[in-house]
This record gives sequence, C-alpha cells and structure tokens, in this order.
Amino acid sequence: MADFDDELSPPFEIVEPAVWRAPIIFNSPHSGSVYPREFLSASRIDIAALQRSEDSFMDEMIAHLAARGFPVVRVNFPRSYVDVNREPYELDPRMFNGRLPSFANTRSMRVAGGLGTIPRVVGDGQEIYRERLDVEDALRRIDTLYKPYHRALRRLIGKAHQAFGSVVLVDCHSMPSVGVSRDEPRRPDVVIGDRYGTSCATVLPDVVEETFANLGYSIGRNKPYAGGFITEHYGNPASGLHTIQIELNRAIYMDERRRARSERFEKVSADFAVLAEVLIAVPLENFGPFQAAAE
Repeated sequence: MADFDDELSPPFEIVEPAVWRAPIIFNSPHSGSVYPREFLSASRIDIAALQRSEDSFMDEMIAHLAARGFPVVRVNFPRSYVDVNREPYELDPRMFNGRLPSFANTRSMRVAGGLGTIPRVVGDGQEIYRERLDVEDALRRIDTLYKPYHRALRRLIGKAHQAFGSVVLVDCHSMPSVGVSRDEPRRPDVVIGDRYGTSCATVLPDVVEETFANLGYSIGRNKPYAGGFITEHYGNPASGLHTIQIELNRAIYMDERRRARSERFEKVSADFAVLAEVLIAVPLENFGPFQAAAE
C-alpha cells in the first residue's frame, strides 16, 4: 500500500489562479501517465500499448491557462488503471475474483465494451490483464483514486458556482485520428460533446464551434463522442452548471505512432487560450436558465 501511495502521489492536481477571471474550469481526466509497478506487472501488454489509451499531452496543452486566471485540473494516474470518466462502479464481473457489490453497474454499454471504471481493455481492444483481479483491489482503487478526484472536482465546481452563480466545466480529451471501424468517416479536428444539447446552454457549444472554426479547424458535434460521465454528471444547465467535452484529433498536435508532440503542438495549445478569452467575453447571463428544445 505504501508503494502504491508513493507512486501515485499526488494522484491528481488542481492549479487555481490567485484570482479567478471567470467561473471556467479546464479539466484533463485522461492524460495521466504514471503507471504503478504492480499494474504493469499484472498487465499482459507492454506500457507502449497501455499508453495508446492516454489523451497524450492534453494536460500540458491546457496547463498554461492557470496563469491566465482559469483553474486547471489534471489526473496523473492512467485511465487504463482507473477511469474517472465513468460511474464510480461500472465493473465487469468477469474481470474479478470475488463478488462485486450489489450496487455495481455491471450491464452498461461501457462495461460491455470493456471500458468500465476499471477497464478490461485498452482503446484498441487489447485485453489488459493476464489474470482476474481481486474485487478488493478494484474497490481500493475507486476509494483511493476515483472518489478523492471527484470530491475535489465537486468542491472546485461548488466554489465557482457560489462565487459567480454559474460555472463552465471544459472537459478536455483527445481521440485517435482514425476509428476502429474502417467504415467510419474521417474524423474532424475537433469534436464538441454536449450530450446532445443536455449538458449546457446552447450558447456554449455554439461559441466553441465558431471559435475553433475561425481558427481553421474542422468541427463535429457529438459523434463519435457526445461526452462521458463527467459531462453528463456535472452538467445541470437549469442550475447554472454547464459542462462541455472537447475532443481533439491527435493527428493535429502529435505523431501518433511515435507518441511525440508535433511542430503544431504549441499552436494548438495557444488556441486554447484564444478559446478561454472568447468564453470569458460571453456574459454569464447568456448562459441563462436551460430551455429544453421541443421534440
């Protein structure tokens, strides 16, 4: 347990500015790259294969925003170890020795795909583990990593909401440039996810799309990614809680095969500062009470 704690200390980091310029929080939940030794020894695939599930360098992409007056959150442990963008107990019983708690969600689509809170596979479908895990190990990861992260994120969101009356959480991710299926069309540079209009006021994705389009990026909405647990769980527009997911095509800022930053990395990172400045210029009252669109 001591080794586990030492290796993943701190498990996540929140960098708050001395003065918040706006209630806009940037979050990178899937860029963690600190792999515990016991996890690597239990894995049937090497670290290079595990790293393909990372949103590589997204935490670095947004880190400079803290100096500009925006809180920035990053997770240091890898999503292949614990995925904080899931319900707390989306668990596949086939992975474990022992009985899962009765409240575990064992039947979600994400569990079926092997991508639960403790993933069974990495993004390209490779099985992670040689053997079944003990249920106690899964619950320990959730208690010591997943839950503290979400407690801290809730506190940060609550602080912004209390001070400003509304809050915008920008959940930052990256996606492989090509999908698993050959039939999938070419992915755009940026995919905006708002859970099909339910996680935030409509002005937010409109502004994000216009900003990135003006910067020369191709844009998609909600396909193939509409937003995960974080977008869905923290988005409550009627209460002034707005969440939006931004997925960057990895090909626009990195060499996917070598897993290295490309010459465009600095430009794409700077464009996040442009987005932040555009968002800060939107009057908070424009986020207003959420009105569900008529069917």
